[in-house]
Amino acid sequence: MRLPLIKKLTEFVEDNRDEDFLIETIETLEALSEVSSIKDEELDVIGELLSNLYGAVEVQKDISSGTPRKEALNTFMKRVTGSIDQ
Repeated sequence: MRLPLIKKLTEFVEDNRDEDFLIETIETLEALSEVSSIKDEELDVIGELLSNLYGAVEVQKDISSGTPRKEALNTFMKRVTGSIDQ
């Protein structure tokens, strides 16, 4: 996961006032990942995009509930790094 990408995606949601763009992109990428002829490298890229999109959705939920963007991003990254360290 890359924090700058997640930050940009949350800004996109705020600018467009609609999280559905991210949800629809996630659904599209998940469908593409099921194609049998897809290469491992392509699947890795799709996986990385999906993790950033899911991260942005989580951060956006915190922002929508009143958490300032910077705090929501930092809290999310702490959760992610904490789960990786375990």
